[in-house]
Amino acid sequence: MFEIKDFPEFSWSYSRHKTWTECVRKYGYEYYFAHNGWLYDAPASAQYAYRLKKLVNLPILFGEAVHDVIEHSIQQYVRKGNLPHAEDLEQRVRTRLRTAFLDSRDRGDEWYYKPNGYTMLFDMYYEGELPEQGVKEIHDRLRTCLQNFLHSKSFLELTSNLNIKVMEPEKFRSMEINGVKVYSVMDMIYYDSENDRWIIVDWKTGRYSSDHMGQLAVYALYLMTKWNIPIEKVAVRNEYLLTGSCHTYHLTSIDIQAMIDQMTMSVQAMKQYQQDKERNKPVPLEQFQPTSHTFRCQRCNYKEMCLDSSVSRSLPYEYA
Repeated sequence: MFEIKDFPEFSWSYSRHKTWTECVRKYGYEYYFAHNGWLYDAPASAQYAYRLKKLVNLPILFGEAVHDVIEHSIQQYVRKGNLPHAEDLEQRVRTRLRTAFLDSRDRGDEWYYKPNGYTMLFDMYYEGELPEQGVKEIHDRLRTCLQNFLHSKSFLELTSNLNIKVMEPEKFRSMEINGVKVYSVMDMIYYDSENDRWIIVDWKTGRYSSDHMGQLAVYALYLMTKWNIPIEKVAVRNEYLLTGSCHTYHLTSIDIQAMIDQMTMSVQAMKQYQQDKERNKPVPLEQFQPTSHTFRCQRCNYKEMCLDSSVSRSLPYEYA
């Protein structure tokens, strides 16, 4: 049964770690001060932070839409043997993007009171319109990404190799490392019985980034921890749909230990902002330092709240 708590549960994920390294103030808003903001009787400041948390920028929305149609396509193939058509996939993504635009343009009042029921695009909220160049980039990427998915190494292996078994996706995967719950949500896992190898696939709609390896190492750690699979039998793979490139890695126990060490240091740093460690009550907002890289602020969901000093003074007493 869902239980309403004054403070969120402390956990760790690679996305949480990335938010922390980007801006500690943003981390505070994201993981503490927006907590319970979905409740109708929550303090106005928590509702405000939660509303901003739900803003979606166009590249992220595009990535989510592409991931969703890929997941649906794989499920349909595994269950019914149906191969997807590029035109159908493209139409599904365009419909998702169009709905988000209409929500942002025409349903702002509904979104204001129910942010999790509608979509509000970042640029529509702050600028009142979408950037022309950004829309063009998404348009140009759409067909390319979907075509590259259909011709990707992972999808071709899935549809041509009878020894491949796709594991049923679980939306929320978690494990416990050193007493901390760690979340790890993977795009696809399949087992190649012919080669006795597990392959973890992460679809990327953007460009290569060096931190993708850390994310893959967390995924591999999940298989090792929860399913007791030796690292020698695990391959991790990034499919870059924008370029059509595929990078497959075979990690070692040294790579995994390096990931655990990074996680441990990250957790220790985050816990310095707990006023009450048992309840995960945070220190006051002003102790969450904003980034010194102020160029990041322009694309931050919380920029209007962060720049309004009166907001921090109106935070509910349990956070102040």
